[in-house]
Amino acid sequence: MSMLRGFLTLVLCFMLGEALRLVFLIPVSGGVLGMILMTFTLMLKGSVSDDLAAASQGLISVLVLLIMPGVVGVFFSADQFSGQWLAVAGALLVGTFLSVLTTLLLMASLVRAGQRRKSDD
Repeated sequence: MSMLRGFLTLVLCFMLGEALRLVFLIPVSGGVLGMILMTFTLMLKGSVSDDLAAASQGLISVLVLLIMPGVVGVFFSADQFSGQWLAVAGALLVGTFLSVLTTLLLMASLVRAGQRRKSDD
């Protein structure tokens, strides 16, 4: 049940992002706006709920499939990019590589900081 509540939170943020995009005619994906809303909410709250963590953990393994193509709008604008498939594929590959590399470096930095903090205590 907790995973369902967490998934509902994710869907709610996505829907709020879509609503903001449509109401204010923002030229950004609703998914991106929803993730920004969730980030601000989590920053204000100061922690991630167990429900949201459980739902998010199950989606991490397919993160690239869920977020990258939808964010750039490839699925909805495929006809516009039909002649540019090599550039789009290259951008997706480079973007995916950079996001994975950034995540790796950030995690390594956070793990080192956590270990230093434990050794100082």
